[in-house]
Amino acid sequence: MSEAALACALLALDPEGLKGAIVKGPADGFLASLRHLSQRKTHRIPPHIGMDRLTGSIDVAATLKSGAPVHDRGLLAESDGFLLLTSAERLSPDKAALIAAAMDHGAAFTVIAHDEGIDDERAPLILAERVAFLLDVSRFEPLDIDIAAARALLPRVEIADAITEGLCQTALALGLSSIRPAVMALRAARAAAALDGRVQVDEDDARLAASLILAPRAVTYPAPPEEEPDQPAPQDAPDPGEEDGSPIPQELADRLREAVKASLPPGLLAALEKNLRQPGSKAGAGAVSQKAGLRRGRPAGTRQGEPKNGARLALIDTLRAAAPWQPLRRRSNPIRKGVQVEKADFRIRRFKEKRETTAIFAVDASGSAALHRMAEAKGAIELLLADCYVRRDRTALIAFRGKQAEVLLPPTRSLQRAKKSLADLPGGGGTPLAAGIEQSMLVADQVRRSGGIPLVVFLTDGKANIARDGTADRAVALRDAEAAAKALRLAGFRTLMIDLSDTRTGPAAKLAEAMGADYLPLPHADASRISASVNAAMKAGA
Repeated sequence: MSEAALACALLALDPEGLKGAIVKGPADGFLASLRHLSQRKTHRIPPHIGMDRLTGSIDVAATLKSGAPVHDRGLLAESDGFLLLTSAERLSPDKAALIAAAMDHGAAFTVIAHDEGIDDERAPLILAERVAFLLDVSRFEPLDIDIAAARALLPRVEIADAITEGLCQTALALGLSSIRPAVMALRAARAAAALDGRVQVDEDDARLAASLILAPRAVTYPAPPEEEPDQPAPQDAPDPGEEDGSPIPQELADRLREAVKASLPPGLLAALEKNLRQPGSKAGAGAVSQKAGLRRGRPAGTRQGEPKNGARLALIDTLRAAAPWQPLRRRSNPIRKGVQVEKADFRIRRFKEKRETTAIFAVDASGSAALHRMAEAKGAIELLLADCYVRRDRTALIAFRGKQAEVLLPPTRSLQRAKKSLADLPGGGGTPLAAGIEQSMLVADQVRRSGGIPLVVFLTDGKANIARDGTADRAVALRDAEAAAKALRLAGFRTLMIDLSDTRTGPAAKLAEAMGADYLPLPHADASRISASVNAAMKAGA
């Protein structure tokens, strides 16, 4: 039974107490199971939702029609089921703060934030602090259970003081200074007992709650205590908890920490044991301005629409649209004085704002030519950044070698950051070209989702020899690379293939054809030629 399935059942059982979850990976199965178990409806909140629709505002059209203020309550007030935040990593900090404030004031909804970010993009921390679960639902297997009996049993479930103290001590030992994780762990332990048909929380319930809620948030791990010489205990002093059979809080906390330790990945555990804090997440890192096209850029006429979410009312055009209808409206509503304006008359200003372009370099860092390729890629990126700063465009770098591809430089326009990331990059090994193409497609998709225009630039000779599964098989590797190239073409991304081999009929040329890329053979490429070629492609794409 997977932890994600258990968390889904617990959340369906006690959505008000557990507040919600941050989920990563394909979430359709998790969401379907959650709706089935809880029988609650779902309200979708996209990251670009307007502030007026989220929090409510005066309905201008209805107010003008009725002559009295008419208020729109907003989704935060109307929602009473699950509030699904799609692409939560793109949610702007101000909207995340409003949702968090509504949760703190007893909102009727439960937050499910779907985090689709890559690299350092994360769902807003202010929401992650307020929900019980941080889950990876990539391999979700739903539970076939009926929680109706558990829901009726939940209010009668009791929890011993020793278990409460043990969970609180465990949270403190893991560096969790906020009271929220401990409170949600107690709620999860009670829900686990009810799900098992019991009215008393036991140690297994506490262990499950610690693994699901406290472990993903751990920022430290206590060092093992130094051994002390054994001292005989007084004969007449009974052990705490001996009379009533309840566990000793300190011993229970030790066992819970061991359960947490067993559920942590080895690399993370090593870092926590050195009391190293996990890398800070960037709340809403992929968030983009929601007012693009409404308040910034070059004027581009007007269009029909309501003056909401920062849109500017074009007064003259609105009155011009309403003017022909005044005689008819005065006859139908003679009581109203002055110009009668209705919703269909509203005109708002349009602005044309330039979208930024991101050049995503996918560099073959394998083999004997890796050092030359990486040096030229670094030089090209640094030359491009000077022009990108003026145009407000960005660059990114992906290197593929050995058995995998790695994002070495996320999309940025910072020259200082680029130089720091590009300083000492390793080279050599096999050529996992399929992995490089797939990683490039992921980054390009993220750029497109954030409103930018991606341009994928490959620097390779196309001689793949590492298959998608990591095996060294040249024939399979070429087939995997061609399949990935076709998928990139179907995704509709603009690509540029810079062939570093000495022939124009090699595998790089065939890959360029498969992915629909602009093909540029540069067997003796240098940084300036690469930069000039990419610059031209970026300007053409914009």
